[in-house]
Amino acid sequence: MKRKLDIPYIILFVLVSIGAVIMFLPYLWMVLSSLKGNHEILSGSTNIIPKSITFEGYKTVFKDAPFVRWLINSLISSTLVTVATLFTSALAGYIFAKFKFRGKKLSFLLILATMMVPFQVIMIPRYLIVSDLGLINNLLALIIPNLISGFGIFLAKQFIESIPNDLIEAARIDGAGEFRTFWSLILPQIKPALSAVGIFTFMATWNDYLWPLIVLNDLDKMTVPLALVFFNGQHIVNYNVVMSAGVLIMIPVVIVFLVFQRQFIKGMTMTGMK
Repeated sequence: MKRKLDIPYIILFVLVSIGAVIMFLPYLWMVLSSLKGNHEILSGSTNIIPKSITFEGYKTVFKDAPFVRWLINSLISSTLVTVATLFTSALAGYIFAKFKFRGKKLSFLLILATMMVPFQVIMIPRYLIVSDLGLINNLLALIIPNLISGFGIFLAKQFIESIPNDLIEAARIDGAGEFRTFWSLILPQIKPALSAVGIFTFMATWNDYLWPLIVLNDLDKMTVPLALVFFNGQHIVNYNVVMSAGVLIMIPVVIVFLVFQRQFIKGMTMTGMK
């Protein structure tokens, strides 16, 4: 018996596949351009495949700049911000979801309101505060202002609200304190949500350009997004070097996503269901 073709499914699959190819092409072009010589890119050739593969761009990245140091700076700041954000989001989400206190709704609304304020509005006040704390040209200037995420608190709260109160009461009856309940019972239940928050936070911190540009001055303190500006010449752009740096910057983010993609997809799916 022949199986009936699902025409709408086939059409949707074709459209999604076309969209995926269109979105993937710029990244493919960037990787292949990093293997070209700068003269080949500037020649205006429409051939996406390099005529001759060269790794001069990658050699220049590591030879002409402290790129490894920049990678370490980005890795330190992104990791610390992500870990702190996950902890504060889960803890605050637990408090807002399962505790009653005066001003709870107003406090939560104020946290949500922070998600609606553009960064450009708070940029100058944030800079003045960081300057008064003596953190200019310090990696702490990238870490401390980003320890709390309104989106992370919101997502954690939505997940924790689905955990039965009876389960928490049973843990308390068994003698578990509030922190033990939070650490041993709540955190394992919200791993999908935390994975989604973690990936978004890591990507946002890793790719942040404007704030590091404002607060970091020394070459050794810079992060990898600033490398793209560093490799732009004053009179000519070394496109193969810029593309090589872009590929190297992209690799850690891709690795993080591949490692946590199952939890990330599960978290986003459950978020949509809620």
